[in-house]
Amino acid sequence: VQLQASGGGLVQAGGSLRLSCAASGRTFSNYGMGWFRQAPGKEREFVAAISRLGGSTYYADSVKGRFTISRDNAENTVLLQMNSLKSEDTAVYYCAARTLGRSYYRESEYDYWGLGTLVTVSS
Repeated sequence: VQLQASGGGLVQAGGSLRLSCAASGRTFSNYGMGWFRQAPGKEREFVAAISRLGGSTYYADSVKGRFTISRDNAENTVLLQMNSLKSEDTAVYYCAARTLGRSYYRESEYDYWGLGTLVTVSS
C-alpha cells in the first residue's frame, strides 16, 4: 500500500491543523493505521493509531485530549485532527499502515510508511 501524508504547515501555538493520509494500492480496511512524528534531534515517536474498522483508537499521553484520529474506509483516508497545538508538537508527521501485530504503539509493528509532512508550531 502506498501512503501520502498532507496537511502540514505553520501554525501558532493554540491553533489547529488537520493532517490527512491517503492510501492506495490495497484494500484499505485491511490495515490498522498510525501516525508517528519525529522532532528535530529526536527519535520518531508514536502519536495515534486506529484499528482497521475504526472501532478502537490509541493515543500517546502527550496528545490525548488534543488530537483525534479517524478514518474513512470508503475514501481510503485517515485523518489526524490536531487542536491546542504546542511548540513541542513541532515535528515531521508520518502515517503508517500495519496488517497484523500485537501493539499499535510500536514503530516496528508497521509495514508501510509514507513520506512525512512537516508541522511547525510557533510560540
